[in-house]
Amino acid sequence: MTIAGVIKAVANGRRLAILDWLKDPRAHFPPQVYGDLVKDGVCGLFIARKLRVGQPTASEHLRILAQAGLIKGKRIKQWTFYKRDEKRIAVVKRAFRDAL
Repeated sequence: MTIAGVIKAVANGRRLAILDWLKDPRAHFPPQVYGDLVKDGVCGLFIARKLRVGQPTASEHLRILAQAGLIKGKRIKQWTFYKRDEKRIAVVKRAFRDAL
């Protein structure tokens, strides 16, 4: 994804909130039955509830963030769990620093 694509992905307050929450998932989400909040990520249903939107809307936000390479999804049973891609985020931060 290009820098412009990343900018488009984070140009939405809800997507920025998701990235912030995923920085410290234990502070923002309850324990899960399946998957560790830090190791495996946060269930998309929990993210939808916290956003106070339906699952399709949350899925679209998560898809955009994933396409930008800012988060990764992991399937466990029938759910998808999301966490930040810290390596990719570091690359994006360097690219911004170099561009400015």
